[in-house]
Amino acid sequence: MDVLIAEMGIIAGVVICLAGIFTDTHTKKQKIKLKAIEKEVELEKLRLETYTLETEKLRLELEQSKVLLLEEKQNSTK
Repeated sequence: MDVLIAEMGIIAGVVICLAGIFTDTHTKKQKIKLKAIEKEVELEKLRLETYTLETEKLRLELEQSKVLLLEEKQNSTK
């Protein structure tokens, strides 16, 4: 009977250790996933900022082209 209790204690200890290992591994995986998501969000913010700047640059170039075309048109009609 004492041997059975000792074996149950050992088995319980092993199970608790394994549960701790699995929990720790799961926690580490979740932290890695969270960091990856944070990096993706940061990258998307940079992409959006770049897109916005590029769009503004193109808008200004288009506006400048329109002004130049109007100037050329006015000069050609004189």
